[in-house]
Amino acid sequence: MWLRRVVLVALAMVLLGPNAIALAQPSGASVDHIDKTSDRRWDVYVHSPSMDRVIQLQVLRPADTSIARPTLYMLNGAGGGEDGANWLNKTDMPAFFEDKNVNVVLPVGGGWSYYTDWNQDDPNLGRNKWQTFLTEELPPVLEKELNTNGVNAIGGLSMSAGSVLDLAIQAPGLYRGVASYSGCAQTSDPVSRRVVRALVALRGKGNVDNMWSTDAQWIQHDPYVNAEKLRGLELFVSNATGLPGEYEMPGAVLPVNSPPLPEQIVLGGAIEAASNTCAHRLRDRLNELGIPAQFDLDYPGTHSWGYWQDALRTSWPTLERALEL
Repeated sequence: MWLRRVVLVALAMVLLGPNAIALAQPSGASVDHIDKTSDRRWDVYVHSPSMDRVIQLQVLRPADTSIARPTLYMLNGAGGGEDGANWLNKTDMPAFFEDKNVNVVLPVGGGWSYYTDWNQDDPNLGRNKWQTFLTEELPPVLEKELNTNGVNAIGGLSMSAGSVLDLAIQAPGLYRGVASYSGCAQTSDPVSRRVVRALVALRGKGNVDNMWSTDAQWIQHDPYVNAEKLRGLELFVSNATGLPGEYEMPGAVLPVNSPPLPEQIVLGGAIEAASNTCAHRLRDRLNELGIPAQFDLDYPGTHSWGYWQDALRTSWPTLERALEL
């Protein structure tokens, strides 16, 4: 029996390349149930052993499922999508992917977690092992249930814009492309640490010391410091300036339940301006290292969904190359 397993794993490595180990070995995760709104729109509920709970995945299926297709993971912002502020509710993502042969997987949950593995459970935020779930437990389940082909890319906005870069660093070979929208790639410098602490504590009511408790961990999960490990990936980074743009103009069509326009201009403008500084630093860092990446910076706009919908379209050629479509 052991010899058969060795042979199967070796064969998988030859056929599947860098993702072979993740796909060949069972993760322990399993599908709890699937709700199919239509042939193209599913809700897949997966039990995560590391977090001991069922995670909802909003899924857009490919236009043609006759052969195995790639997977694009798209993470939500600080609220994890549970607050209604998610890609499906706030953008026209379903229409955009209507003619595209890719599985789009949107996890619901992970608010204020930075989609990382926390050292210990938090009294308010519970158990967060999102790196383990996304990079180890989930891919084999999706290969079976969605007939994926092992080619993956990942994108995220706001809080998760830095997380997707970190996940690609922590799981080399799993993703072939990363799209980062309006976030910060730095975590370990004093200013970035204060921002992370404030977000987790003030908005999520969590204790960031339960997430990363040592200097080494803050540095380990800092994409700016570890940017060399992004080499070879298709990279896209976008960030507006924070100044009012087209979605702050009179008569602009805004997503449902958008914040009042003054709040979007003042608070959304300040957040976007701060993350814009981070984006420029990342661009300079990648340029120093000679790592190619597409940056779309310095256009007017605030930290809001209209611009992220547009950024998804701008990033699509980069993601399309990564997904080999």
